[in-house]
Amino acid sequence: MSGRIVIVGDSILDVDIDGTANRLCPDAPVPVVDAEQSWQRPGGAGLAALLAARGSADVTLITGVVDDDDGNRMCELLRAAGVQVVAMPMSGSTVVKTRVTARGQSMLRVDRGGAVFDGQVPPASVAACLSEAAAICVADYGHGITSIPTLRGWLERIALRVPVVWDPHPRGEVPIAHCAMLTPNEDELKQLCPGTLAPGEDLRKGAQADSVCVTLGSRGAQLYMAGHSRRHIAVPRSVATPRHADTCGAGDRFATAVTSALASGATAPEAVSQAVETAARFVNAGGAASVSTPAQRNAVTKSGSAFPVDGLSTDVCAVARKLHAQGRTIVAAGGCFDLLHVGHVRMLYAARQLGDALIVLVNSDESVRGLKGEGRPVMPATDRARVLNALACVDAVAVFDEPTPQPVLTKLKPDVWVKGGDYIADSLPEADLVRRYGGEVVILPTVPGYSSTNLISAARGSGEKGA
Repeated sequence: MSGRIVIVGDSILDVDIDGTANRLCPDAPVPVVDAEQSWQRPGGAGLAALLAARGSADVTLITGVVDDDDGNRMCELLRAAGVQVVAMPMSGSTVVKTRVTARGQSMLRVDRGGAVFDGQVPPASVAACLSEAAAICVADYGHGITSIPTLRGWLERIALRVPVVWDPHPRGEVPIAHCAMLTPNEDELKQLCPGTLAPGEDLRKGAQADSVCVTLGSRGAQLYMAGHSRRHIAVPRSVATPRHADTCGAGDRFATAVTSALASGATAPEAVSQAVETAARFVNAGGAASVSTPAQRNAVTKSGSAFPVDGLSTDVCAVARKLHAQGRTIVAAGGCFDLLHVGHVRMLYAARQLGDALIVLVNSDESVRGLKGEGRPVMPATDRARVLNALACVDAVAVFDEPTPQPVLTKLKPDVWVKGGDYIADSLPEADLVRRYGGEVVILPTVPGYSSTNLISAARGSGEKGA
């Protein structure tokens, strides 16, 4: 996928608190939750941007931001994941939604905060970012960003030349005309078009949209296009979701996947098919709860023996078995990591946000020589493993001898497999393996200007080039 994906909408800060509930409060018939862990993540349009960044090297979020601790924390999490944030100043306080669960069962949600747009005209940087978009996803959460007249005018003009996907909200604004696709879920459609016999087609005509795709959860989606009969797109059997899975964030994952596919030139049916599968894999990996803050989701205790030199250690296998038994999300990332640099570190911290533990798979010295040629690696596998294991975001490291990590992935079966760079997920030799066992392949953006090969060449004063 080429080109910048721009997300527009209302962002919030989500806080999850999970623990156990084994007793009632003495002064009221309500359960007491003993908190065991908590974590934060961007919500609303912020979550959509975070998810879009999984498959695109260039993602910009245009959103309202309040200059308070919660707003700054939200922006910090987004930028750490490689999202460019274009802030529209807001007054008031950042909206924070706190969900309390006990062993994954929802117990309570507490909402606080509220903000209003601080001005009449959005900053000029907003128009500049919109003009660079290959496609735009509007995540309307009903907090007012999409009601700003100037912003709506810019979006209407841009919708005539690039795909605009609008994920509507019953409390939100009417979508602009000429959207490539509207993506309500089944309940939202009923609220948007109450009492009609053909709500999907009525919404498409009323909004002057090219298409409407109604998401149906585990049943897939229904697509309405001008001049075509209604089309049902089912979830592939290989990625069917459990009946009681946590679907929080699935709508955002669907909308951003559609946007990315349309930006790449896919037709509406092709984009929806890809998005249905992507959203199902996202739900299987834990949904929005798998998008977390590394420092606050310490699911394992790091051990100095967590990295082996020869193959996959029993320590790493034990970590994976323990986490899978607990229903937690394992993320794995791979590479040579010869001369660790800021691009590597940023990618690994972003990868850790995708789950409960990060296992890094490192090419052995022999494997690196086969890939990079003589003179590489400059750091032996033991040193590379020790440096990686010292990072706070890394829970375990394993070294493998093969040209690809497929044999290791077969044993570990991580829920999410991460690569950094400009790869296309389908081109990775291990992609089919990961998807066959129900995992998700995520490509995270790299930091421009950083390359181990180029840094090593510069240090040696040679003309060696590479990625």
